[in-house]
Amino acid sequence: MSTDLKPLDAPTPRVQGSSVRMGDRVFTNLTRLAGIFVLVLMAAIGAFLVWKAIPAFQDNTGNFFTTQEWFPDSDPPFFGIAALAFGTAISSVMAMLIAVPIAIGTALFIGFYASRRISTSLGFVIDVLAAVPSIIYGLWGLQVLMLHMNGITKWLNDYLGFIPLFKNDIGIYTKSIFIASVVLAIMILPTISALSREVFLQVPRAHREASLALGATRWEMIRMAVIPFGKPGVISATMLGLGRALGETIAVALILSAAFEINWHITEPSGNTFAANIALKWNEAGPIGLSALIASGLILFIITLVVNMIARAIIAKHKEFSGANG
Repeated sequence: MSTDLKPLDAPTPRVQGSSVRMGDRVFTNLTRLAGIFVLVLMAAIGAFLVWKAIPAFQDNTGNFFTTQEWFPDSDPPFFGIAALAFGTAISSVMAMLIAVPIAIGTALFIGFYASRRISTSLGFVIDVLAAVPSIIYGLWGLQVLMLHMNGITKWLNDYLGFIPLFKNDIGIYTKSIFIASVVLAIMILPTISALSREVFLQVPRAHREASLALGATRWEMIRMAVIPFGKPGVISATMLGLGRALGETIAVALILSAAFEINWHITEPSGNTFAANIALKWNEAGPIGLSALIASGLILFIITLVVNMIARAIIAKHKEFSGANG
């Protein structure tokens, strides 16, 4: 008599490849439409800027990329973006150099050094500062900061004047790119700090406790566990701050002297940016002037896209520190 028992086949669930739940189908289509909408919107904005900028490119008698002067409504039109590009780049870079170290240090202090009461209060203040309108920063920079920056800028000229950036040959220290950069730095600092703080707090607790259990000091734990894990997020926060600095309008327009020249002495009254120039010149511009302003906006649009593409490439190189690999 055979005692072999055949195992009962477990019932296999029916896989219906073609049948998807209605909720999944609706959600998938909505997300797909959202992604397509963003791409179409970006393409539409780019196409609009190119279309409106064509008359300026056709009628301009100067070199659009190397000319410093801005006379689009003269006969013949003569203008370029060299001074605007320089002012935008130097003010944004200076703002980042000032804001990023302070923002990261503040985020680390709130997350790992401050007591609960202090971290909660300071975090709330930073979140509020990130939401303050830019015109408030501009008015504060114009009425308060500019009046109290003479001592600092004069010190820079006296002791660091051998560096062309800090040299001042005219003895006037207001309406400068340096002051505009400080205001931009104060504007973007809360944003970078708030985002970096949230990223650092996402570091797995096991990673931090393991570092401390192995004998690491708190600083060594931050350097070996927290910063590598949060590097992609910090880069994203930095690029977001840079995007705000590149496109800031009213705060810069209130402070700069709107001079169309490339002046490496950033403590002297000079400089202009793409966004500030568009805001100041729009109402008084003629047909070619409007087209020229839109052309400069097109360049700013391209610069912003390139900066974000570089940021995404940098973030992609640090995926090994994402939480998915934890």
